[in-house]
Amino acid sequence: MNIKKTPNGSTLTITVEGRLDTVTAPDLEKEINASIADVKELILDFAGLDYISSAGLRLLLSAQKKMAAQGSMKVVHVNDVVNEVFNITGFCDILTIE
Repeated sequence: MNIKKTPNGSTLTITVEGRLDTVTAPDLEKEINASIADVKELILDFAGLDYISSAGLRLLLSAQKKMAAQGSMKVVHVNDVVNEVFNITGFCDILTIE
């Protein structure tokens, strides 16, 4: 998995490529937790995300709760495979997906 962070004022975009699963979720969690102190809007760009597991979903839920307390979070550029996981699990009702 590749992670790229792009700050822009109080907005942080994190681009994730590859697989978000049990092995890689802790790496993304560390990056998010280390980067969101002064962030008002967190954007997760999943254009290059091929797969998401339950560990990735748990991480998204945790990040959503943290960002709800200090601003907002949205997920952008979701492919059909990941979007189907969001729909089946009900995460499409929890997350802001564009």
